[in-house]
This record gives sequence, C-alpha cells and structure tokens, in this order.
Amino acid sequence: MSAGVGVQRYSHLGLCVGDLERSRRFYCEGLGFRELSRLEVEGEASDTLLELEDSVLEAIYLERDGLRLELLHYPSPGAEGDGAARAMNARGFTHLSFRVERVDETALALAALGGRVLEHTRVENPDFQAVAVFALDPDGARLELLQAPGDPAALPGQP
Repeated sequence: MSAGVGVQRYSHLGLCVGDLERSRRFYCEGLGFRELSRLEVEGEASDTLLELEDSVLEAIYLERDGLRLELLHYPSPGAEGDGAARAMNARGFTHLSFRVERVDETALALAALGGRVLEHTRVENPDFQAVAVFALDPDGARLELLQAPGDPAALPGQP
C-alpha cells in the first residue's frame, strides 16, 4: 500500500463554525475531544491561501481517538450558510461518526450543548442490537451516533 506521493501524514479536518467557544464546548464536553492548541492569522498570505479578502481567522485544534479537528472561526468576513443540514448525497464531506454507549443519553447531551437531533433518521436493528440516529452540531454539521455491541473501534458492518 502506498503512503502517497510525498505525503508524510494526515494533519487535520477543518470545520467552519459561527461561534468558536460554543463549538469548542460542544465538541469537548459533548463528544470528548480535547483542546490541543489555538491559532490566529490574518493578512495577505492567509487571504491568498484561504481565497478570502480581509480575513481574520481564529482556530482551535481538537483531538479525539487520533482525529484532529480544526474549528475555524472567521470574525472577518464572517461565516456563510444557514446551518441547515446538508443532504447526505451532496458532494464533499458528509458526516462524522461516533460509537456511543447510549444513543439517547448522548443525543440529549448534544442537544443541551446547542446541537439538534434528527429523530426522523433514527433506526433500530434488533437483530444486531444496534441503534443509530443523526444529530447536527450547532452549525449544522452532521454527526452519526451509533450504539452497537462489540468492539467500538470496529467499522460498521464488522463484528
């Protein structure tokens, strides 16, 4: 298996948010991420890289289970979009998935932290003792919550 042409390692996944502290609290308190570091940038070089004008970027790097998540907040020019859930068949990243001990408890905790539970997506499979539902973070990013027996590190469909 190839490591990629000159790629040293995966770095992080970026997520644009409307309120940096609200999202930090949501991901840390609700989903168990821990804060690694913060970054603030502005100026011509960041405008060029980000393809924005007069940008001011504040970021917080979080980590959980080896996944690094960068929360990006733009005091200038601000965040775009209405926070509505994107369709699962829209091109691009669709969701983050989490194995949870109890779907209902996790969903309630996320709702209390500013998220929304999409109850109409809830499915139960008694044969596999599995329950799944989608939730949204405070900015509309989809989160899959999956409760199932077995190894929490196993991929879906594997024991």
